[in-house]
Amino acid sequence: MEMKPQDGRRSPPHREVPPVVGLLLAMAVMNALLYLCLDRFFIAPRRSALDPRHCPYGHFRVGQMNNCSAWLSCEELRTEVRQLKRVGEGAVKRVFLSEWKERKVALSRLTSLEMKDDFLHGLQMLKSLQSKHVVTLLGFCEDDNTILTEYHPLGSLSSLEATLNLSKYQAVNTWQQRLQLAMDYVGIIHYLHHSPLGTRVMCDSNDLPKTLSQYLLTSNFSIVVNDLDALPLVNRSAGALVKCGHRELHGDFVAPEQLWPYGEDVPFRDDLMPSYDEKIDIWKIPDVSSFLLGHVEGSDMVRFHLFDIHKACKSQTPAERPTAQAILDTYQHVLNSLRDTVTSQTREML
Repeated sequence: MEMKPQDGRRSPPHREVPPVVGLLLAMAVMNALLYLCLDRFFIAPRRSALDPRHCPYGHFRVGQMNNCSAWLSCEELRTEVRQLKRVGEGAVKRVFLSEWKERKVALSRLTSLEMKDDFLHGLQMLKSLQSKHVVTLLGFCEDDNTILTEYHPLGSLSSLEATLNLSKYQAVNTWQQRLQLAMDYVGIIHYLHHSPLGTRVMCDSNDLPKTLSQYLLTSNFSIVVNDLDALPLVNRSAGALVKCGHRELHGDFVAPEQLWPYGEDVPFRDDLMPSYDEKIDIWKIPDVSSFLLGHVEGSDMVRFHLFDIHKACKSQTPAERPTAQAILDTYQHVLNSLRDTVTSQTREML
């Protein structure tokens, strides 16, 4: 006997989605997400020109502090700051990792009374030039020859390579981030050349290691200048130029006008040595920037695009060298151009 279905309605046939269709849908979703994230992935957020720690003169704010605090006095430095260990030493200062209200800070002490003029000059520069370009001053005591500043655990630029080679920092060890560091450095030079105290020259920079030691790497991978003990004033209207020290300089890191011009047959005499201006800082920019760019993928491409401006920096005639602002503009243009190229190429691959 033929069996008949009890219900005359037929259920619709079950259709399976072919695997290839599912794969295409997944790829479409991934592409959409990549497009949304592309700019964020390839273009690091630009830092604000305003200092987020901005406080009135004579005050500071660091870390997670909500309010500005007045610079610490002699009494506060003596009673509230606990010295831990020495972390650095130069001709003028010894620097100690210290603690203030459970915060790590840097306490600088004068090395010898012979260097007190340089110490006080550096303190005056720190007080007057507080900005996003300069390490934050927390307090000072002239009676005790001490200065308290913000502590940056990543240290000076001298240790940049060792820092970026750590596995936890591999994500920021890119040509984009390194070019941004070079822009920070040139931005500091521009600030010093147009500071509230006039045109200042970074004199304590007669070789690359010494120059790198003057700057600190912050935890958010920007640069601040830390040592302002040798920052003489160029005053063209008064005919005042500068000389960096009183000894003969050598090597090709310093600008040609810093070298003794009268040959080996004439003994060096400080009173016969011609003075010079802030363009000695411009001469050194290509060497410092090359160090900052390092040898990661893409850094040689950046060097190629910066060749012309760096060649101009090395002009034997100081007046023909570009300004720090012109160099900064070129760096920004190269950064924008190259990252747009990378973004465009990546989108074409998707």
